[in-house]
Amino acid sequence: MRKASAAMKKSDPSENHEGATPSQIIDAKIAELAGWRGEMLARIRRVIKQADPDVVEELKWRGVPVWSHAGIICTGETYKSAVKMTFAKGASLEDPSGLFNSSLEGKTRRAIDFHEGDEIDEEALKALIRAAAALNVSSSGRSKGKAPARPAR
Repeated sequence: MRKASAAMKKSDPSENHEGATPSQIIDAKIAELAGWRGEMLARIRRVIKQADPDVVEELKWRGVPVWSHAGIICTGETYKSAVKMTFAKGASLEDPSGLFNSSLEGKTRRAIDFHEGDEIDEEALKALIRAAAALNVSSSGRSKGKAPARPAR
């Protein structure tokens, strides 16, 4: 019985790519997914990179793709019926196009679930990504114990 449970354990995708960069591992994940989920994750990734050429690709939490700029902008998680793009500070972002459709009750994060056949409003998504990066940059000076600047008297 012990062998069967060990075989069912989920593996970390980054474990199989020793020495590979996060970008290379994300490439491999997209190729491994194939089908609509791989295509959707690839399209989301392309939009992110177009919106913020300075974005950094990382892997966290057992191989989840993460895009950062002065902090986490968003993640790209894949599920059987959706590709979920979770914005770390989504609740603080304006969403005039109404892209957020998941995790709406949270006080910090917001997400966009993409399903098979969904279209991406690339311009609205780019605006959201740029806003998330700008929020990270603006709040990076206040984090890590630095007190906000006080006005001179």
